[in-house]
Amino acid sequence: MKKKTTKEKLLMILKKNKAITIDGLMDFFTISEPAIRKHLHELEKQKLIKRKAHKQEIGRPYYTYELTDKGHGIFPNQYEQLPVELLEDLEELHGPETVKQLLFKRMEREETKLLAELDGKDFDEKVNTLVEVQNQAGYMLEVERTPEGDYFLINYNCPIANIARHYRQVCKNEKIMYNHIFEHSQVKPEALITGGAHVCRWLIKNPAVDSGQHS
Repeated sequence: MKKKTTKEKLLMILKKNKAITIDGLMDFFTISEPAIRKHLHELEKQKLIKRKAHKQEIGRPYYTYELTDKGHGIFPNQYEQLPVELLEDLEELHGPETVKQLLFKRMEREETKLLAELDGKDFDEKVNTLVEVQNQAGYMLEVERTPEGDYFLINYNCPIANIARHYRQVCKNEKIMYNHIFEHSQVKPEALITGGAHVCRWLIKNPAVDSGQHS
């Protein structure tokens, strides 16, 4: 069996212990405390662990270390595959139409939330607020404005890409949602991650220039 590195051993200890002090960690190692602190600092920089301060009535605060969500994510899990398997089970039990309705319901919920955030904003404000809200939800959106006032919406990360690859209805729903949000604009996908591209790229036409056109 391959011997674990110090960092791997630290991550394993933190996985087994919700929070642990430096003294608690030293019980597992024979190397020096400064060496352990150096590895902890590197893991913090990688955002795999976090340090929390605890105040005391007397004396300086003490610190504990624990895994971040990213740190937990390095251990084997079924986060990627399980949602797809559940949808496949639902399709087997109740048919493809039920899955279609479920995914559409998800789109409606996301659309309702976005419409509330974008209410009362002009076209440019809508685009920029959409980017901000979606990035908070796990997307990785950037926006490019053309000289004509159109926008390219570029998404480098789809948090549900694993589902979208199996159920293309997700991408169709996204097009429906964008067209509802930008009801006076023409919105169309120019590239999709599910189609083999490395990004999703959407064109949102400026309604002041493209008035009267709808997709």
